Amino acid sequence: MQAASPHQVTHDPLQLRRAVTSSFLGSVIEYYDFLLYSTASAVIFAHVFFSNLGPVAGTLASFTTFATGYLARPLGGIIFGHFGDRLGRKQMLVLTMALMGVASFLIGVLPTYGQVGTLAPVALLLLRIIQGVAVGGEWGGAVLISAEHATRRRGLWASFTNAGAPFGMALSTVALSATAAAVGEDAFLSWGWRIPFLLSLVLLAVGLFIRVRVTETPVFAEAEKKQESTPRPSLPLWDVLRHYPRVLLLGIGVGLSAFVFQGTVTTYIISYAVQDGFARQTVLNSLAVSSALAVAGIIGWSALSDRLGRRPVVMAGALAVGGFSFALFPLVDTGSTALLVLALVVGQSLVHPMMYGPLAALYTELFSTRSRYTGASLGYQIAGLGAGFAPLIFTEVRADAGEGATLIISAIIAAFCLGTVVCLALLGETSRTDLAGMSADSSAGLPVNGQADAAPAS
Repeated sequence: MQAASPHQVTHDPLQLRRAVTSSFLGSVIEYYDFLLYSTASAVIFAHVFFSNLGPVAGTLASFTTFATGYLARPLGGIIFGHFGDRLGRKQMLVLTMALMGVASFLIGVLPTYGQVGTLAPVALLLLRIIQGVAVGGEWGGAVLISAEHATRRRGLWASFTNAGAPFGMALSTVALSATAAAVGEDAFLSWGWRIPFLLSLVLLAVGLFIRVRVTETPVFAEAEKKQESTPRPSLPLWDVLRHYPRVLLLGIGVGLSAFVFQGTVTTYIISYAVQDGFARQTVLNSLAVSSALAVAGIIGWSALSDRLGRRPVVMAGALAVGGFSFALFPLVDTGSTALLVLALVVGQSLVHPMMYGPLAALYTELFSTRSRYTGASLGYQIAGLGAGFAPLIFTEVRADAGEGATLIISAIIAAFCLGTVVCLALLGETSRTDLAGMSADSSAGLPVNGQADAAPAS
């Protein structure tokens, strides 16, 4: 169990509950919008915005715009991390939510390729970049506002932000499925797909109402009081690159395999299964079930990491995912709906959360207060590029390798998982790090060889 902090920081239990609720619901809303695009890119956008291309080329083009959202996420982490480290976490969270909601709404009113030609995919790409910037800034602030309000069980409370992602995925998948069932196949491809995107404005209003009631974190407020004796860095990004280069790189290596596998089971497998003969609705329903169950998996494994440590839980998850990756495609290739559901449930709801859930707390435990928003966001979002590029790369692998493609894809996933194990071994345990006591001056000793930060919780 994590010990209490020796630093005199006042934590309000009511604000902790509000922070966790805000982080979860805010993450649900943000990822509803962001992952709605991922599902749409797999089953809709090739027909709507790239109708001038063939099926494979259209899918590749659609996945390319999907990947640009992930490319923009580190930029969002840097921009909002900078101001979040200097001005506070809460203000940035309100801005990122508003930006995401507006961008998603505008995707819902975009004209198609058949209506305006190449202007349509260009506008789609621009809005996807805005989505990426928004979610890149959202994650770090949402995790920090929970983790920095917590006095113990930081893994559990921070994990609600990560748990919001699969719940948002489930919500977006249900929204698409329900719309398709309500309006019919032809109407859905013509205009019905727009409805889930237009609903973003409703979700935005709900999210902003909840978020404005949360106060600034006590850890950041305490750092503000001490800024005269310990001046805040003028450039948090430079502070991260100067004091934490090794930790940042190892953190990216730890998270990369989780995102590669996430992109596989939430995006690539949709296109793969549909092309393999499954009905689109069957695949979407299976994804919705596995996404909903993943919420419990993320929270459960993260709570366990408070007891056992982040390293053993994430390492076990990496080994499990590496092994399961060789069973994933054979299960889908059977053509059995039951085995498709089993593949997605085991992959997304059981083994992937072991790696993904504890990452929320782990990344916050790597950086000092005055550069934590920037550092945690940058590490997480660079690792997140794996989810953006995996579907694109794996689609190309399948086009080139044919029948042997799935074995190659599984081997790639396993190799990334091995990289996670190595990076964890070098990074060490972080769960007993004292967030309030960390400083850039002590960063040279930050988790190395299994030891906590130079100012560990007592």
